[in-house]
Amino acid sequence: MASSSAPVHPYRYLTLFLVLLIGAYLLVFLTGNKQAEPKLGIDLQGGTRVTLTARTPDGSPPTRDALIQAQEIIGDRVNGLGVSGSEVVIDGDNLVITVPGNDSSEARNLGQTARLYIRPVIHAVPAGAQQGAPPGQAPGGAPGIPGLPGGAPGQAPEIADPEPPAGAPAPGAPAQGEPAQGEPAPAPGPAPQPRPYPEEPAPTPTPAPTPTPAPGGPAPSPTPTPGPSANADPRQQLAQRITDEKALRQSADQQIQLLALQFQATRCNDTDVLAGNDDPNLPLVTCSQDKKTVYLLDKSIISGEQIETASSGLDTQRSEYVVDLQFKGDATTIWGDFTAANVGTQTAFTLDSQVVSAPQINEPIPGGRTQITGNFTQDSARELANVLKYGSLPLSFESSEAETVSATLGLTSLRAGLIAGAIGLGLVLLYALLYYRVLGLLTALSLIASGAMVFAILVLLGRYINYTLDLAGIAGLIIGIGTTADSFVVFFERIKDEIREGRSFRSAVPRGWARARKTILSGNAVSFIAAAVLYVLAVGQVKGFAFTLGLTTILDVVVVFLVTWPLVYLSSKSARLTKPGLNGLGAVQQIAKERRAAAASAGTR
Repeated sequence: MASSSAPVHPYRYLTLFLVLLIGAYLLVFLTGNKQAEPKLGIDLQGGTRVTLTARTPDGSPPTRDALIQAQEIIGDRVNGLGVSGSEVVIDGDNLVITVPGNDSSEARNLGQTARLYIRPVIHAVPAGAQQGAPPGQAPGGAPGIPGLPGGAPGQAPEIADPEPPAGAPAPGAPAQGEPAQGEPAPAPGPAPQPRPYPEEPAPTPTPAPTPTPAPGGPAPSPTPTPGPSANADPRQQLAQRITDEKALRQSADQQIQLLALQFQATRCNDTDVLAGNDDPNLPLVTCSQDKKTVYLLDKSIISGEQIETASSGLDTQRSEYVVDLQFKGDATTIWGDFTAANVGTQTAFTLDSQVVSAPQINEPIPGGRTQITGNFTQDSARELANVLKYGSLPLSFESSEAETVSATLGLTSLRAGLIAGAIGLGLVLLYALLYYRVLGLLTALSLIASGAMVFAILVLLGRYINYTLDLAGIAGLIIGIGTTADSFVVFFERIKDEIREGRSFRSAVPRGWARARKTILSGNAVSFIAAAVLYVLAVGQVKGFAFTLGLTTILDVVVVFLVTWPLVYLSSKSARLTKPGLNGLGAVQQIAKERRAAAASAGTR
């Protein structure tokens, strides 16, 4: 127990809390949308519900285990985005994702298969390019012979080690042997053949007819394998379409590759049947995510399963958002050897069979840490890092339905919850004022300070991590009022115990605080552990209840130490507030006098 004579600096504590409170509200009103409004959950403001339909390459129904695994991964992605109050539910062969707010793109992105492969770029042409170029030459006269690295039109993004060794060129500067911007680039030489990933032999694709284009004339349209009749099972039809796409776009035949390039350039805006189902052991013809470029890619050298971690951030040197990857295991060596042997060439990062970015290798990248660039926005970079961080889904999904969900409880329930909280707070304050008088007034000031800090934190959490406040979270806040009041009661009752032992109010306050703070810390520790366990084990809206309960528990400790204790200490130094009629301690002091009198009379006998 601390000595009651230890120096106390109440104004320092109060100043510290005031600085924290002002700082929080400066962030509220000077950052983001500058509106002091917390984000509301689905039950209070509505949201967006997206239905994702699972599909398998062979058309068979997805297994229950695969659906459960996909549900868990998408749930992790939801938590990674900080979207509180979201739900992921299995409905037959579908996953139904409900996200607060009216932006359906966020819910759709959560369902990305996230099958990431890194493939060397063999050739690239602009989407919508005019067909009719002779075989072996892509539109525009660029070399079109498979095996020679080609470049996409315009300035390609670059790929480099985020921490290059001393003496290495800075990101964005021409690499060794690379012409400066604006100078004509010489034709690149053949690139070393990268190591295939995985190393198992590639399966034999289904053969497709090989049309022969007339010299100098337009290339005929590809003729895929005839599909099943209209009365066939839709799953079998989908499986056949995927097989046909693989035969056309993953052929090892150079003429079919050229034809696939020209054909794919006309349909980048169409839904990609092959999304998430491409074979990493075979070449691939595919479009970029922005639908502007068509690529012929070589076999994969690394898969997304060999990513250890992924994060997004702003590259201050380029002033653009990037995604940072860290490879693990053998992928670190493979990537280091490949980048060392292919400086100056392009390498594509494909996500669900689409090229996310095809940066140019500026330098060897040992160590496995790599940046992906590609004109990302802050949200798109964060979403990509999120889906890569939590792994690929065991199934491919297509978005079959997106709808707006109205608030299930609405503002009426919100108003009812706030009224209930106000009534509870009013009853607590009324009891404190009647029973503790001036100390009850200090309780009111402490609760107001705590409420102001909680509100600012909820606004900032909604702004920076997308935390949404639902009705369950409001219930956690109301219970937090009781937890905070319990701390005050413990402190005040300890003061009464000291006065009963014959001490004055002035000397009882520091001694009572020394005894009460351990009890307050123990009680709040139990409440916080319970909230943390509930948050980890719970799902859905119960997490919101646990989160706000834990938040108010932490703030209770902050307010009691930085506000309540200094205010009570200052009141004990006031001659006016030490009067029994104001502090409500007259009855306790009377008991102390009677005890002293009884002890004195017993001593005279």
